[in-house]
Amino acid sequence: MKTKKEKLEVDFIGGQGALTKSEEDALSAYFKKKKSKSKKIIISTNKKSNNATA
Repeated sequence: MKTKKEKLEVDFIGGQGALTKSEEDALSAYFKKKKSKSKKIIISTNKKSNNATA
């Protein structure tokens, strides 16, 4: 079965205008939350591996 590929015009995805202040704040909060969540997972994994070797 052959897959169909489309070339996307990435300059037009998501609209033409700039982000509003509330959209910028929402994205900033999302990425901060995601970053802190990933750090917590890494820290808890390191603690588990340290306890296993002790």
